[in-house]
Amino acid sequence: MKKIGVYPGTFDPITYGHIDVIERSLKIVDKVIIAVSEFKRKDFLFTIEERIDLIKEVFKNNESVNVESFDGLLVDYLKKKNAKIIIRGLRAISDFDYEFQMVLINRKLNKDMETIFLMPREEYFYISSSIVKEIAKLNGDVSCFVPKNVEQALRKKFQGG
Repeated sequence: MKKIGVYPGTFDPITYGHIDVIERSLKIVDKVIIAVSEFKRKDFLFTIEERIDLIKEVFKNNESVNVESFDGLLVDYLKKKNAKIIIRGLRAISDFDYEFQMVLINRKLNKDMETIFLMPREEYFYISSSIVKEIAKLNGDVSCFVPKNVEQALRKKFQGG
């Protein structure tokens, strides 16, 4: 049976840090489902469709990666996908506190789920979608943080082309 990992997030937008975590998780699982959250907890720059399209373009040549949207509880989504592994990226101690809470809650909701944490490589450790959006909004160069298609989409959002 294939090991399926689910990497949930908002991916607004996807960065090289996310991509690194996804690629490295494929050394542990056979398939990764990138589960793009529809949860309206915050304002998004990109629509759910735009975020999915950007990610699909990045992984278009990788059959081990699927991209889908999800809404609701993550544990319910994993059950629906017959997956038992949650993949999470960690950058800093501040991430760990929140992630630790989520692991305990998810474990309480479904004891069969496991969470694995992966740290991105050092050159991506400090990247966040929020910082990338801020740099792009101020007309800065984000080419070292995101793939070309994401860079172009950011430029279009902020500079109109």
